[in-house]
Amino acid sequence: MAYKGQFTPKYPKKYVGDPSKITYRSMWERNVMKWLDEKANVEEWGSEELAIPYEHPIRGGRARYYPDFIIKFPDGTMKVVEIKPKKETVKPEKPSRQTKKYLNEVMTFAINSQKWEAAEEVCKKNGLIFEIWTEDTLAEMGILHTSPENKKQVLREGREKPKLKPVRKTRKTLPRPKRKS
Repeated sequence: MAYKGQFTPKYPKKYVGDPSKITYRSMWERNVMKWLDEKANVEEWGSEELAIPYEHPIRGGRARYYPDFIIKFPDGTMKVVEIKPKKETVKPEKPSRQTKKYLNEVMTFAINSQKWEAAEEVCKKNGLIFEIWTEDTLAEMGILHTSPENKKQVLREGREKPKLKPVRKTRKTLPRPKRKS
């Protein structure tokens, strides 16, 4: 999912903020941006336009959290949305021995939990709805197509990994060095 770029909306008037500076940090975010831009029932939207203060659980002190999206619908409903893989939304299971990977997952979960708790509180005070959209949510909404026949649509614009045949390099296929006598 690590994939970053600039998004150019078809309908820049729907975007809250500077439409020339829209950055996505994952393919899922890019797909959501396209969906928000083209969806008729989305009145306005912004990406990382809202700053929410929170207490950083690892290094301490105040920090700012910028949720992925803020969305306004024609009925006046406003949502603050974070896009995350489902595995990052649940506390990691403790393995038999503590690995660096596990410790990183625990730290990520602790930081995300603090961010989301602060976002819930801010949204509640301001009449907004806070949601975390995972791959399951995106698939239900039709933003992420997970069936095998739609795999190319998920991987968009020819970014599908090519199927490579394994090559066995043996002594017979490698050129032999010439001897110097």
